[in-house]
Amino acid sequence: MENQPNAEWFEHVISKLEDVDDVLLMEGHQKSHKKVSDALELLNWAEENLTRGTLPCIATRHSTRKFKQEPIEEEKLRQVIEAGRQAPSGKNKQQNHFLVVRDKAVLERLVELVQQEFAKMEITDENSEDIGGAIRLAKKGNYVFKYNAPCLIIVANKRNYGNRYADTACAIENMMLAANALDLGSCWINQLRWLKDNPVIMEYLYELGLHEEEAVFGSLSLGYADSEDGLPNRRMVPIKGNEVTYIG
Repeated sequence: MENQPNAEWFEHVISKLEDVDDVLLMEGHQKSHKKVSDALELLNWAEENLTRGTLPCIATRHSTRKFKQEPIEEEKLRQVIEAGRQAPSGKNKQQNHFLVVRDKAVLERLVELVQQEFAKMEITDENSEDIGGAIRLAKKGNYVFKYNAPCLIIVANKRNYGNRYADTACAIENMMLAANALDLGSCWINQLRWLKDNPVIMEYLYELGLHEEEAVFGSLSLGYADSEDGLPNRRMVPIKGNEVTYIG
Protein backbone atom coordinates (compact mmCIF):
# COMPACT_ATOMS: atom_id res chain seq x y z
CA MET A 1 0.00 0.00 0.00
CA GLU A 2 1.64 3.23 -1.17
CA ASN A 3 -0.24 5.64 1.09
CA GLN A 4 -1.21 5.41 4.73
CA PRO A 5 -4.94 4.55 5.08
CA ASN A 6 -7.06 7.57 5.88
CA ALA A 7 -10.15 7.87 8.07
CA GLU A 8 -12.53 7.12 5.16
CA TRP A 9 -10.64 3.88 4.38
CA PHE A 10 -10.90 2.72 7.99
CA GLU A 11 -14.60 3.61 8.19
CA HIS A 12 -15.32 1.64 5.00
CA VAL A 13 -13.39 -1.48 6.07
CA ILE A 14 -14.76 -1.42 9.63
CA SER A 15 -18.31 -1.04 8.31
CA LYS A 16 -17.91 -4.02 5.96
CA LEU A 17 -16.42 -6.20 8.70
CA GLU A 18 -19.21 -5.28 11.09
CA ASP A 19 -21.73 -6.45 8.47
CA VAL A 20 -19.86 -9.75 8.12
CA ASP A 21 -19.70 -10.10 11.91
CA ASP A 22 -23.47 -9.65 12.19
CA VAL A 23 -24.05 -12.45 9.68
CA LEU A 24 -21.61 -14.74 11.49
CA LEU A 25 -23.41 -14.15 14.78
CA MET A 26 -26.83 -14.80 13.26
CA GLU A 27 -25.60 -18.05 11.71
CA GLY A 28 -23.87 -19.19 14.89
CA HIS A 29 -20.28 -19.20 13.64
CA GLN A 30 -18.71 -18.39 17.01
CA LYS A 31 -15.07 -19.10 16.12
CA SER A 32 -15.22 -16.99 12.98
CA HIS A 33 -17.08 -14.30 14.92
CA LYS A 34 -14.25 -14.22 17.48
CA LYS A 35 -11.63 -13.76 14.76
CA VAL A 36 -13.58 -10.97 13.09
CA SER A 37 -14.19 -9.29 16.46
CA ASP A 38 -10.45 -9.37 17.16
CA ALA A 39 -9.78 -7.88 13.73
CA LEU A 40 -12.35 -5.14 14.37
CA GLU A 41 -10.74 -4.29 17.70
CA LEU A 42 -7.34 -3.98 16.00
CA LEU A 43 -8.76 -1.84 13.19
CA ASN A 44 -10.50 0.47 15.64
CA TRP A 45 -7.26 0.89 17.55
CA ALA A 46 -5.38 1.60 14.30
CA GLU A 47 -8.03 4.08 13.16
CA GLU A 48 -7.81 5.93 16.47
CA ASN A 49 -4.01 6.08 16.50
CA LEU A 50 -3.12 6.42 12.82
CA THR A 51 -5.77 8.90 11.71
CA ARG A 52 -6.10 10.88 14.93
CA GLY A 53 -2.54 10.83 16.19
CA THR A 54 -0.13 13.75 16.23
CA LEU A 55 0.73 13.94 12.52
CA PRO A 56 -2.87 13.69 11.26
CA CYS A 57 -3.88 16.23 13.92
CA ILE A 58 -1.30 18.64 12.49
CA ALA A 59 -2.32 17.96 8.88
CA THR A 60 -6.04 18.49 9.57
CA ARG A 61 -5.78 21.62 11.71
CA HIS A 62 -7.37 24.64 10.05
CA SER A 63 -8.47 28.00 11.38
CA THR A 64 -12.10 28.38 12.48
CA ARG A 65 -13.66 31.80 11.91
CA LYS A 66 -17.30 31.06 12.75
CA PHE A 67 -18.09 29.84 16.26
CA LYS A 68 -21.13 28.62 18.15
CA GLN A 69 -21.87 30.27 21.49
CA GLU A 70 -21.90 26.88 23.18
CA PRO A 71 -19.58 26.97 26.22
CA ILE A 72 -16.49 24.79 26.28
CA GLU A 73 -16.49 22.00 28.85
CA GLU A 74 -14.19 22.79 31.78
CA GLU A 75 -12.09 19.65 31.27
CA LYS A 76 -11.56 20.34 27.58
CA LEU A 77 -10.57 23.93 28.29
CA ARG A 78 -8.18 22.78 31.00
CA GLN A 79 -6.55 20.34 28.58
CA VAL A 80 -6.10 23.02 25.92
CA ILE A 81 -4.52 25.42 28.40
CA GLU A 82 -2.29 22.70 29.80
CA ALA A 83 -1.07 21.93 26.27
CA GLY A 84 -0.03 25.58 26.01
CA ARG A 85 1.72 25.45 29.38
CA GLN A 86 3.64 22.34 28.27
CA ALA A 87 5.12 24.13 25.25
CA PRO A 88 8.90 24.60 25.05
CA SER A 89 10.37 27.93 26.14
CA GLY A 90 13.76 29.57 25.81
CA LYS A 91 16.07 28.32 28.59
CA ASN A 92 12.95 26.64 30.03
CA LYS A 93 11.92 29.95 31.59
CA GLN A 94 8.20 29.06 31.46
CA GLN A 95 7.05 32.67 31.73
CA ASN A 96 4.12 32.82 29.33
CA HIS A 97 1.06 34.30 31.00
CA PHE A 98 -2.32 32.93 29.85
CA LEU A 99 -5.36 35.15 30.35
CA VAL A 100 -8.41 32.98 29.66
CA VAL A 101 -11.37 35.25 28.92
CA ARG A 102 -14.88 33.77 28.95
CA ASP A 103 -16.83 36.58 30.60
CA LYS A 104 -19.23 37.84 27.92
CA ALA A 105 -19.13 41.45 29.09
CA VAL A 106 -15.33 41.47 29.06
CA LEU A 107 -15.21 39.94 25.59
CA GLU A 108 -17.67 42.55 24.32
CA ARG A 109 -15.62 45.34 25.87
CA LEU A 110 -12.44 44.02 24.25
CA VAL A 111 -14.18 43.91 20.87
CA GLU A 112 -15.44 47.46 21.38
CA LEU A 113 -12.02 48.82 22.36
CA VAL A 114 -10.15 47.03 19.56
CA GLN A 115 -12.57 48.40 16.97
CA GLN A 116 -12.38 51.88 18.52
CA GLU A 117 -8.57 52.00 18.49
CA PHE A 118 -8.13 50.61 14.98
CA ALA A 119 -10.78 53.00 13.66
CA LYS A 120 -8.62 55.92 14.86
CA MET A 121 -5.73 54.83 12.62
CA GLU A 122 -5.03 55.56 8.99
CA ILE A 123 -3.73 53.08 6.43
CA THR A 124 -0.21 53.87 5.24
CA ASP A 125 2.31 52.23 2.95
CA GLU A 126 4.12 50.99 6.04
CA ASN A 127 1.16 49.33 7.76
CA SER A 128 -1.15 48.39 4.87
CA GLU A 129 0.10 44.80 4.57
CA ASP A 130 -0.09 44.03 8.29
CA ILE A 131 -2.94 45.96 9.85
CA GLY A 132 -4.55 47.62 6.85
CA GLY A 133 -7.40 45.11 6.80
CA ALA A 134 -8.11 45.62 10.51
CA ILE A 135 -8.20 49.40 10.10
CA ARG A 136 -10.51 49.17 7.09
CA LEU A 137 -12.97 46.83 8.84
CA ALA A 138 -12.90 48.84 12.07
CA LYS A 139 -13.83 52.02 10.21
CA LYS A 140 -16.82 50.21 8.67
CA GLY A 141 -18.02 49.17 12.14
CA ASN A 142 -19.10 45.83 13.64
CA TYR A 143 -15.50 44.58 13.61
CA VAL A 144 -15.41 41.44 15.80
CA PHE A 145 -11.73 40.59 15.84
CA LYS A 146 -12.21 37.32 17.76
CA TYR A 147 -14.81 35.90 15.32
CA ASN A 148 -17.45 35.67 18.08
CA ALA A 149 -15.65 32.81 19.83
CA PRO A 150 -16.94 32.23 23.39
CA CYS A 151 -13.39 32.04 24.72
CA LEU A 152 -10.29 34.12 24.01
CA ILE A 153 -6.94 32.97 25.37
CA ILE A 154 -4.53 35.89 25.51
CA VAL A 155 -0.85 34.91 25.75
CA ALA A 156 1.55 37.46 27.20
CA ASN A 157 5.21 37.41 28.10
CA LYS A 158 7.86 39.78 29.44
CA ARG A 159 7.95 42.76 27.09
CA ASN A 160 11.75 42.82 26.76
CA TYR A 161 12.43 39.07 26.90
CA GLY A 162 14.38 37.89 23.84
CA ASN A 163 12.33 34.74 23.18
CA ARG A 164 8.93 36.33 23.81
CA TYR A 165 7.57 35.72 20.30
CA ALA A 166 8.95 32.19 20.00
CA ASP A 167 7.65 31.10 23.40
CA THR A 168 4.21 32.53 22.68
CA ALA A 169 4.04 30.92 19.24
CA CYS A 170 4.98 27.50 20.60
CA ALA A 171 2.27 27.75 23.26
CA ILE A 172 -0.45 28.83 20.83
CA GLU A 173 0.45 26.11 18.31
CA ASN A 174 0.25 23.50 21.08
CA MET A 175 -3.18 24.81 22.06
CA MET A 176 -4.44 24.78 18.47
CA LEU A 177 -3.40 21.15 18.06
CA ALA A 178 -4.97 20.20 21.39
CA ALA A 179 -8.16 21.98 20.33
CA ASN A 180 -8.31 19.99 17.10
CA ALA A 181 -7.78 16.74 18.98
CA LEU A 182 -10.66 17.68 21.31
CA ASP A 183 -13.07 18.59 18.45
CA LEU A 184 -12.75 22.32 19.12
CA GLY A 185 -12.15 25.05 16.59
CA SER A 186 -9.46 27.68 17.05
CA CYS A 187 -7.91 30.65 15.29
CA TRP A 188 -4.73 32.63 15.92
CA ILE A 189 -5.57 36.26 16.73
CA ASN A 190 -3.04 39.05 16.09
CA GLN A 191 -4.99 42.18 16.94
CA LEU A 192 -4.02 42.50 20.61
CA ARG A 193 -0.38 42.00 19.65
CA TRP A 194 -0.67 44.75 17.06
CA LEU A 195 -2.06 47.00 19.82
CA LYS A 196 0.48 46.05 22.49
CA ASP A 197 1.70 49.66 22.71
CA ASN A 198 -1.76 51.21 22.66
CA PRO A 199 -2.41 52.86 26.05
CA VAL A 200 -6.19 52.31 25.98
CA ILE A 201 -5.89 48.60 25.27
CA MET A 202 -3.02 48.12 27.70
CA GLU A 203 -4.87 49.86 30.53
CA TYR A 204 -7.84 47.55 30.12
CA LEU A 205 -5.60 44.47 29.96
CA TYR A 206 -3.89 45.59 33.18
CA GLU A 207 -7.34 45.66 34.79
CA LEU A 208 -7.86 42.07 33.65
CA GLY A 209 -4.62 40.87 35.24
CA LEU A 210 -1.84 41.56 32.76
CA HIS A 211 1.34 42.53 34.61
CA GLU A 212 2.95 45.89 33.88
CA GLU A 213 6.19 44.34 32.61
CA GLU A 214 4.25 42.16 30.14
CA ALA A 215 2.81 42.61 26.66
CA VAL A 216 0.54 40.45 24.50
CA PHE A 217 2.35 38.54 21.75
CA GLY A 218 -0.51 36.36 20.50
CA SER A 219 -4.07 35.24 21.27
CA LEU A 220 -6.33 32.32 20.42
CA SER A 221 -10.04 32.24 19.69
CA LEU A 222 -11.49 28.96 20.92
CA GLY A 223 -14.85 27.21 20.78
CA TYR A 224 -17.07 24.86 18.85
CA ALA A 225 -17.20 25.54 15.12
CA ASP A 226 -20.46 26.93 13.76
CA SER A 227 -20.85 23.97 11.41
CA GLU A 228 -23.59 21.38 11.01
CA ASP A 229 -21.83 18.86 13.26
CA GLY A 230 -20.02 21.40 15.43
CA LEU A 231 -16.64 20.12 14.28
CA PRO A 232 -13.83 22.17 12.76
CA ASN A 233 -12.91 21.80 9.10
CA ARG A 234 -10.48 18.88 8.88
CA ARG A 235 -9.95 18.54 5.15
CA MET A 236 -6.38 17.65 4.28
CA VAL A 237 -5.23 20.40 1.91
CA PRO A 238 -2.01 20.07 -0.12
CA ILE A 239 0.62 22.60 0.96
CA LYS A 240 1.83 24.56 -2.06
CA GLY A 241 4.21 26.99 -0.35
CA ASN A 242 6.79 26.72 2.44
CA GLU A 243 9.85 25.75 0.42
CA VAL A 244 12.11 22.99 1.73
CA THR A 245 15.84 22.78 0.89
CA TYR A 246 17.78 19.68 1.90
CA ILE A 247 21.52 20.06 2.46
CA GLY A 248 23.20 16.67 2.53
